[in-house]
Amino acid sequence: MRQNQNIPLEGTALTPTETTEEKNLAEQTPSTELEHTHDHADHQGHDHEGHDHAGHNHGPSLNPALIKEISVEVPADEVSKAFKSVIKRYQKIARIPGFRIGKVPETVIKSRFMKEIRQEILETLVSDRFRQAIEAQDINPVSQPQITSMNLFDGQPLTFTAVFETLPTIDISGYDSVSVTRPDVTVTDEEYAAELDRALEPHATVETVDEDRALVDGDWAEIGFTGNIKPLAQVVGEEPAPTEPITGEDVLIEIGGKNTLAAFNDALRGTRAGQELEFEVSYPADFGEPRLANQTVSYDVQVKAIKKKTFPERDEEFAKQLGNYESFADFETKLREQVADRKKDALENRAKEVMLEELIGRFTFEVPETFVQQQVDARLDRGLRALAQQGMKAEDMRKLDFNRLREAQRDQAVNEVKASLILDRIADAEKVEVDQEEVDRELLIMSIQGREPLESLRERMQKDGAIDRMKEQMRREKTGTVLYEKLAS
Repeated sequence: MRQNQNIPLEGTALTPTETTEEKNLAEQTPSTELEHTHDHADHQGHDHEGHDHAGHNHGPSLNPALIKEISVEVPADEVSKAFKSVIKRYQKIARIPGFRIGKVPETVIKSRFMKEIRQEILETLVSDRFRQAIEAQDINPVSQPQITSMNLFDGQPLTFTAVFETLPTIDISGYDSVSVTRPDVTVTDEEYAAELDRALEPHATVETVDEDRALVDGDWAEIGFTGNIKPLAQVVGEEPAPTEPITGEDVLIEIGGKNTLAAFNDALRGTRAGQELEFEVSYPADFGEPRLANQTVSYDVQVKAIKKKTFPERDEEFAKQLGNYESFADFETKLREQVADRKKDALENRAKEVMLEELIGRFTFEVPETFVQQQVDARLDRGLRALAQQGMKAEDMRKLDFNRLREAQRDQAVNEVKASLILDRIADAEKVEVDQEEVDRELLIMSIQGREPLESLRERMQKDGAIDRMKEQMRREKTGTVLYEKLAS
């Protein structure tokens, strides 16, 4: 994990697992105020003037094993200088009835604006000295520092104590001895045929067979049906509970088709248009429709017509309808390449996931709670966006049990953070870097996909830090590929 000296005082640290579309909380809320979390039990009898209570709250939970604490003291003369500087500026700009601008007495400024004055000093003096302290000790906080005690008086030394999370020490010895099996990515004839069928299906036309004949394999039966689920009670002779019937009209079923249930093939094969029949279908426990899984359904079926699907002739003209192809053979060649690429990507991505799972299981280390919570936030954000795209209304989202949802995401979030921290360490060991050409190529793709001018996209992402986050994520993905190619056999 690379050091970022802006982390301590400009919001929370970037989770090592953020994607390029996720925003850095630091840049969403550019506050330089340190969190104040000292114990309220100690308030009795102490002088509140020496403590800052603006935004006084208890900070987010941190991993105790990764907490670091530092104490800082600023000499009294620097504190007085800071107060005088801020007060003098307020004297120049304050508009108070009865006083001319620039002539407001210091005592009046203090009485009217002390809260604001103290906050400015916190945002400058405290923040600067905290940054100097962590730089001097070569510490890289990954969480928002929390002030556990602080005394700030004009003319006295400023003292404060801050706690924060740091990165764990990760020993990745043996990472290159993980066993990785390279999958067979050869495309079978059956896989290619299925993809070819899917590509051609939108161009098919369905025509009625006028000939008076029976249904045979390769035909399509147009049927209407009513099905009644037979409850267990009926099977054992008890009074059945009523259920809603299953109905369908003008449904097309391919006789002998690989996706057609054998019971429908057997019942419909040999029948004719206009014929009515009854039969039962017992659905397997793993059937895709939960309502029918492990159920027996009694069907009343009417065969309405026999249909045939026809496709355009596989020639150069049809190839041009399918895309920029010189011939149908050219289309088939490129389709096979696409199928092979998709299968290769899918299987190799799964192999990389298995590799990462083994790495996560092999190396044990503490994980910053800050990163975990940020990753939970990111996962929930993606989930809520998906629900919104599916039509869920905002008021319905607000009714969700977010505590339960967060807890459900935690284990996966922890593993994702672990994987990214491990990949960062391996990237250092393998000297993996992402060059500017790779970044520019990714930006170009994003520009095309998002239909946003390239330079406008670059400027926006540069301004909010998204390019740096994107580059970090690209480095991890590149590291996963490098390690996979190195270990796979």
